[in-house]
Amino acid sequence: MRMNKRLVALFMATVMVLALTACAKTNNTTPTGSNQQADQGQTQDADNGNGGTDVNASADQMVVPAKLTGKLNLIEMDDRDPSVLRGVRISGLSAGTGDGFNGRDSSLDDVRCVFELNEWVEFYPDIDKEYGLRVWILEHRDDHEFYKTCDFADVMPGFAGYCDLHYPADEENPDEWCWGSFYLNPDDHGAGYYDFVFTYDGKAIATLVTRFYNENELSAKSDADLESLMRE
Repeated sequence: MRMNKRLVALFMATVMVLALTACAKTNNTTPTGSNQQADQGQTQDADNGNGGTDVNASADQMVVPAKLTGKLNLIEMDDRDPSVLRGVRISGLSAGTGDGFNGRDSSLDDVRCVFELNEWVEFYPDIDKEYGLRVWILEHRDDHEFYKTCDFADVMPGFAGYCDLHYPADEENPDEWCWGSFYLNPDDHGAGYYDFVFTYDGKAIATLVTRFYNENELSAKSDADLESLMRE
């Protein structure tokens, strides 16, 4: 009997020790809710500081679409004279009516700035006959300061085309004829935002932010619809 009691006591002591050990392991490996949140916060901070994914940072770095204003941004510097360009009328042959959307007066702050790919774009500048300008068509840049110092060439980044503007003296009614025209081929260029950069003597004197839509995307729109796109 004494031996049986000793065995039972030893067995009970062993069970208690094992139970206490299991509890200790559970407490050490399972944090409370507050500790778990703190640990997750520390992990996120570490990721953000060492190249991890930061949702907020990604949202801040998203590309913001260019803002259309229909306004020429004149570049006034000591080495150039933007006043040679008093205004401009830009029209297209696919979208808008001739006496409405395309019939606006020459202006510096109300210039057509939405077009289609494959649409002929015509320029009617308010400028003296002896002056010749070139319009560079470039993919939009947010840093327009670039245009103050860049050397324009057909191999520059974002180049889409250019158009020389000359008084059409050889036309029957030159004052009613465009000075130059161009179109963007959809096989070579995509829809999106572009800059028209007006240059005189090789230097930028004005820029205009524009948007080109896909071919036939604007053709059926009314003048009022097109006006609203210019004020997006």
